[in-house]
Amino acid sequence: MTFTLPELPYAYDALGPYMSKETLEFHHDKHHKAYVDTGNKLLEGTGLEGKSVEEVLVAAYGNNQPLFNNAGQHYNHIHFWQWMKPNGGGAVPGALAKKIDEDLGGFEKFKADFIQAGIGQFGSGWAWLAVKDGKLEIQKTPNGENPLVHGAKPILGVDVWEHSYYIDYRNRRPDYLKAFIENLVNWEHVEQMYAEATK
Repeated sequence: MTFTLPELPYAYDALGPYMSKETLEFHHDKHHKAYVDTGNKLLEGTGLEGKSVEEVLVAAYGNNQPLFNNAGQHYNHIHFWQWMKPNGGGAVPGALAKKIDEDLGGFEKFKADFIQAGIGQFGSGWAWLAVKDGKLEIQKTPNGENPLVHGAKPILGVDVWEHSYYIDYRNRRPDYLKAFIENLVNWEHVEQMYAEATK
């Protein structure tokens, strides 16, 4: 299955003032498109052409770094666009809120630890909320890596590559992460991924 660039699920200016039209145009139309185009070229002749993006990135991990980088970033971004919505943030849906209380010490602690994971990821990478062995975990990964290659299922991720925030926040990564968790997260999509990860 060749990689295709998904449409954004909202207008380019819909996430302002927390993420600008300019950021989304560059991030989606240039960066994500480059992962798709490069990934498709690197897929040729690998025998993985008919596989899902999840299968490709798991198979390429540790075996074909260029393909893994692009497949990983394609997977991460497919969900990143869905993990945000206009007027996002707010209350976490019931079952997931209960699980955050049980496994991560409540929402405020989760929020602080998730932001810290993003701040503490040196260089480019991602911070994650993932399900592993039935429990919620906060993780961080470098570059295009994600929890799938560590035996976990990501249900929320935030991109801390500079192209994700530099136009709007310059070097203020903590401000970007706070804005993301408080004003952008699409908790309904997170809840849906949580349900799939735990069934």
